[in-house]
Amino acid sequence: MNCSSEDPTCKVFPSTNLTEHESEPLDFFKISLFSLSLLVGLPTHSYILWLIVTGTRNGVASEFFNLNLSVCEILFSLYSLINLLRMIPVLQTQVLLILVKFLSGNIITIRPLFQCLICVERYLAVVHPVTFLKYKPLRYRVICCTVVWITGLGSCVLCIFIVLSHHFSFMCFSLLQFLLFLSIQLFCLVAVLRALKQSGPGEREREREEENHMKRRAFYLILILTVPMLIVSVPFIMIGFFYILLQQDTPLSLSSLYCIVLGSFVPACLFLRRVGKLPFFKHP
Repeated sequence: MNCSSEDPTCKVFPSTNLTEHESEPLDFFKISLFSLSLLVGLPTHSYILWLIVTGTRNGVASEFFNLNLSVCEILFSLYSLINLLRMIPVLQTQVLLILVKFLSGNIITIRPLFQCLICVERYLAVVHPVTFLKYKPLRYRVICCTVVWITGLGSCVLCIFIVLSHHFSFMCFSLLQFLLFLSIQLFCLVAVLRALKQSGPGEREREREEENHMKRRAFYLILILTVPMLIVSVPFIMIGFFYILLQQDTPLSLSSLYCIVLGSFVPACLFLRRVGKLPFFKHP
């Protein structure tokens, strides 16, 4: 399937001037990634949802952001399924096209927002523990997630109208969001790193070691979430700047799609490792 003006994935993950022969490995690459997301991502994140929902009430509260992030990943698996269906010529219907454009908002807005919430939560726990304890109850998490879903729904609806018909607006829209989300995660990462290097005066050795262990875990969690975001964001930011400055598409590989698909497994592996459900990792 060649890239065409009717394929939203060519706008979200652009490539230019591909001949039919050159597009064959590209199509195989897309099929492989979308299949991986569907066949592995869907059952994995469904299992995580089941683990969180069937846990204790405190477990649901503490993992509420992860629960919502898993819902985002299930939506991405749906996005992958629809793209696979659209690669069949007889199934390239207008309904599926609208669904693909709608779910593009999940990629550029909802998932990064929930990743940012997790990073901000860890930042508050390390740098501002009093504030963290104040807003730790479930109701505050529900409020934050509600705001994210409303914002994400607006982004999804907006994507229906701008992915294909207003490419310049879509590039600006994506660029601003990725710059914002990446800035938030990098800020949290640097702040937690600075806190990790500082030791409180007058603390006993054991308390200091426990606090440093908590800070290190928060730092590694934010780092692991930020690196895939950085790898995904940089190509989008480059595309956005080139398009805004030159008013034309810029060739780019599908490394962004690769990172988006594989990046969806990072929070899943972290959660499963923490609850001791990965057979090749022991509970930390």
